[in-house]
Amino acid sequence: MAVNASGAQLRDLRAPVGRDAHRWNTFRSEKTLVVAARTVTSTVRVLESLPALLRGDSRVGVVFAHDPTSAFNDGVLELLRDAGCRVMPWSQLDAVSPDLILSASENIDLPTDDCPVLVLPHGVGFQKLVPDSRTAQTRLSGAVPDALLDAGRTWIAVSHPDQERQLLAAHPKARSRTLVVGDPCFDELSASLPDTVAHKRAWGVPDDKRLLVLSSTWGPTSLLGRDPGLAARALAELPYDEYRVAAIIHPNVWAAHGSWQIRAVLADALEAGLLLIPTVHAWRSALVAAEAVVGDHGSVTLYGAALGKPVLLATYGDDAVPGTAMAALGEAAPRLRPEAGIRPQIESVIAGHTPGLYSGISRLAFAAPGRALARLRTVLYGLMELAEPAPTAPPVRALPRPSTPERTVVTSWTVDSAAGSDGAGQWVVTVHRRPAAVSRPSDEGFEGFRHLACAEEERDRQLAESASVITRSRHTPSAVGALSWIRDTLGRFPGCRLAAASLGGNSCLVGLRDGRTVETTVTGPAVDPGLPAAVVYTCLRAGLPLDDALVALRVGETGKEDVGLRLRPAPPGAPEQR
Repeated sequence: MAVNASGAQLRDLRAPVGRDAHRWNTFRSEKTLVVAARTVTSTVRVLESLPALLRGDSRVGVVFAHDPTSAFNDGVLELLRDAGCRVMPWSQLDAVSPDLILSASENIDLPTDDCPVLVLPHGVGFQKLVPDSRTAQTRLSGAVPDALLDAGRTWIAVSHPDQERQLLAAHPKARSRTLVVGDPCFDELSASLPDTVAHKRAWGVPDDKRLLVLSSTWGPTSLLGRDPGLAARALAELPYDEYRVAAIIHPNVWAAHGSWQIRAVLADALEAGLLLIPTVHAWRSALVAAEAVVGDHGSVTLYGAALGKPVLLATYGDDAVPGTAMAALGEAAPRLRPEAGIRPQIESVIAGHTPGLYSGISRLAFAAPGRALARLRTVLYGLMELAEPAPTAPPVRALPRPSTPERTVVTSWTVDSAAGSDGAGQWVVTVHRRPAAVSRPSDEGFEGFRHLACAEEERDRQLAESASVITRSRHTPSAVGALSWIRDTLGRFPGCRLAAASLGGNSCLVGLRDGRTVETTVTGPAVDPGLPAAVVYTCLRAGLPLDDALVALRVGETGKEDVGLRLRPAPPGAPEQR
């Protein structure tokens, strides 16, 4: 019996391995494969490949051995439990006599028997220097210690011949111990690119909005380590009606600091609508869905570039290894300049991007595209001395759509608007909304109108009491109900100039403080009432007509829709309109 990092007891298994496992097992396995589970990052990489490699083959029994020695061990047991894996303590490994040990972590202590060990990469090559858990020095990430190589039974899977050369330069003992197999993760990402729009929709991002992905590796030189406020600043600068922002954070950050600390640091950004991508599996779908990636020297940034995404480097740590594909990206990709605005840099890198811009770098990182699973399966069965189940290569499948993401609904906005003529006699109202949780706009150089708008669900009482506009997005069954809500809202919030209630579809009622009610109808897709309310607010401030008028609504640079305005007659007994 062993005790894991959380203090819970992890008992020796009796099935599918153990002294009398044959009495309890249903499958009559010929070989035993043990997966070393040390960190979430390394364990996930095995979980994402192994089902395809062993598909339909009951001859191989699989069990996971939990190694609790990593500083990033938190979450491993929960991951394995959620995946339905059988887990044994590391101390039971000597009694199991496996036919192969599979790991995506190079830092494992081998049992005393002579079974082969296959080490898979858990990122893209050997591109980063990391702290060595056994000494006070740094080491090459992914490089197997010489002690494992001295045993003569360890094999290292790499995704490209250049990685062999990089590894041998640092660890000559790895000679003849490497196997070029390609990268199953990159193959899966590439196969999913035709479904980019579907993945974007699955994350709740409308087709007319861009998804910006922020990617951070772990450690003090990472994006989060050097600039934890970047997400909030991006959300403050990128208009809400044109962009969504997501963050992919390395599992080691979650393991070292915990979700509570991460959410506390990113609280403003989360309140402003940041999509915090779950640490396991889902990052791949978010990367496929991205229109652009702002990252650092982590593998996710390199995957994004290799997939053809526009890339900006927010930081590039001195722990990145020269001569690697990541180093080539560090030289080629533009840097995010802190002193310049984020929005113009994002839009510039998207507009200036050309297909295949980073294809040369991709070719430096990923060999045998589309064939990694087939090569890896051949290696796996060869090391177990077991015939492959069929000559047919395992299929490279596109990624599944993510489940409905957890995200905070934005309930308050700083709204900038301006009114002008289109030159053909129609008034045009331009609107930019930014989440109030991160908006600290300056009036310097600003021309137009600015107001605070809140949804009725806004929990910050001070914000709600300061709002000029309050909206109700949920469908109100009738105009009578909408008018009642408007009257009550204006009564409860004396500082509010107007209240807008959706009637469903593309119509809403906007009640003014002076007793007038404007019915708005938007052509095209339905919009939330905050936008037509901004039109009415702007027209009111600019002195434009509110009755029998057709105003063009322009949301940023994404085109325009017509908004019809009509004053509703006051109901009998209502105060006289002014």
